[in-house]
Amino acid sequence: MEPILVSLGEWRNYIFVKVHTDEDIVGIGEAGFSGRAETVAKAIKEHERYLKGKDPRDIERHFQNMYRNTFFRGGPVLMASISAIDIALWDILGKLYDTPVYRLLGGKCRDRVRVYVHLRGETPEELAEDASDKVKEGFTAVRFAPFVKGFEKMRHSRIIEIAVSQVKAVREAVGEDVDICLDVHGRLSPYQAIAMARELEPYRIFFYEDPILPENIDAMAQVARHINLPIATGERLYTIYEFRELINREAVHMVRPDLCLAGGISQCRKIAALAEASYVGVVPHCPLSGVAIAASVHFAASIHNFTLQEYVPFRAEDPIVKTRVKLVRGYLEIPERPGLGVELDESLLSKSSFRPFDLPTLEREDGSVADW
Repeated sequence: MEPILVSLGEWRNYIFVKVHTDEDIVGIGEAGFSGRAETVAKAIKEHERYLKGKDPRDIERHFQNMYRNTFFRGGPVLMASISAIDIALWDILGKLYDTPVYRLLGGKCRDRVRVYVHLRGETPEELAEDASDKVKEGFTAVRFAPFVKGFEKMRHSRIIEIAVSQVKAVREAVGEDVDICLDVHGRLSPYQAIAMARELEPYRIFFYEDPILPENIDAMAQVARHINLPIATGERLYTIYEFRELINREAVHMVRPDLCLAGGISQCRKIAALAEASYVGVVPHCPLSGVAIAASVHFAASIHNFTLQEYVPFRAEDPIVKTRVKLVRGYLEIPERPGLGVELDESLLSKSSFRPFDLPTLEREDGSVADW
């Protein structure tokens, strides 16, 4: 197990893993918990004690051992480390049999993968202009957080007024043939999330992401019962058991598993199956590098209830990953190369020196800590 921590500028910290075999096949994976990169790297190395000498083709068996062979299960650090290794093992399997990963997952359910792209700007005019530019580039879905800097110090009414003005401007800019997705980021209380959703109903939002924090599934279900916007959530959940509760309590319309956090390709396929049985869509979370995007595309190609793929250009197109998945007018092509079909640029790896970062602390006007 070779964890690799990479820093290539602001908001560009990556946690990769190379899994080496005695037949010189090397699998590449990525973990999705960059705020605790050094802790995740240590967890990856700890798995080496079990994995060394094992057959890398026994992917499900290895997941079950890494997950179950500890008294305390789950949590983002452990699951991020397992996820990275799981993705790398699928990469090894594809390279061994000289076939793309999606073939090993049952083949294609679709020929290309539709993405949404993040908008930049805070004012309605800035967001509308960027949305128009993205549509010209071929994107058919856009996403943004309907907040401005300093939102944590604002009153309830002002927060909603800003959100409505932003969404109204974007809808008018893109028309009715483009989907608008909103990321609330868990910043609202249930009553605030309900109030905002009702104000935004006329603008036909495609999904209303993380209207509240994800820990309390009953509260999420309460919000779902009182609004007429589809809820998307799950990027901060780690196990099939959490997703099962989310789906069974009718708290979600689109689940958002992160392959680099929620158990890799192996477990996210199970999450997708749980969702499919309840007619719930899958919108994979992926604000990471081209390695994570490649894994997500193979996953999205192979499941029936895939809905939309997150795509962050400055990360997905980072040169640290070469032979990347190709974006063509708002859709990702499905790689036909063996394994994931991507490789790391060794010259950039050697030049990178890792620098840890922490999210900035947000405080309300009274000095209490706000949710990021």
